[in-house]
Amino acid sequence: MQAIIIIVVVLLILLFNIFKVLNEYERAVIFRLGRLVNPRGPGLVILIPGLERMRRIDMRTITMDVPPQDVITRDNVSVKVNAVVYFRVIDVSKAVVEVENYLYATSQLSQTTLRSVCGEAELDDLLIGREQINMRLQEILDTATDPWGIKVSMVEIKHIDLPPEMQRAMARQAEAERERRAKVINAEGEFQAAEKLSDAARIIAEAPQALQLRYLQTLREIATENNSTTIFPIPIDFLNAFMRKVSE
Repeated sequence: MQAIIIIVVVLLILLFNIFKVLNEYERAVIFRLGRLVNPRGPGLVILIPGLERMRRIDMRTITMDVPPQDVITRDNVSVKVNAVVYFRVIDVSKAVVEVENYLYATSQLSQTTLRSVCGEAELDDLLIGREQINMRLQEILDTATDPWGIKVSMVEIKHIDLPPEMQRAMARQAEAERERRAKVINAEGEFQAAEKLSDAARIIAEAPQALQLRYLQTLREIATENNSTTIFPIPIDFLNAFMRKVSE
């Protein structure tokens, strides 16, 4: 009876080691007596006991968070920058044979590349030109990881941590910029108003009747309001007639 139990256990162990089931997004890298053979999967994979061993590789896109890195920009500003890297394995054989641990290797390469690229840029470029820096990071990482069978599809800078004194300086700069724009807008408004007044004065000088029409319009506006006192402006020509008689 014990012998039967032992045989059943051995058979179960053999079956467990012989038959493997892989999901749609998984591939099996097979080594036969230490030599690489063609990858297998997905679905049922049958191994030769004692001769073949398998390593399971996930081919889905991996989201890797790059921890904050201390960076000194080209204009000598110390900042902390972190990012996120999106990549996937496209050649499972290279991912196993060409590098010991492709996840760790990609993480370390991402950190060093982030420090290098951000250190070549100025602070304004980091804050404003993130898209160009992201593309530069993606290009470098994709080229470096290609021999490992990895495709880096996207790199995004998540956060840039500025020192407190730099944050205060940027706040003062932004406030000064807003004040400058307000003054410029106010000056432009005054200039446009002066132009309109100059045009109105020129029209009135060329056509004195326009002033009389303006008087009538003013009276109309006053009459629409609930005022107890109404002021009637006297035409200037009427006063000029009296002034000529006095001078005579």
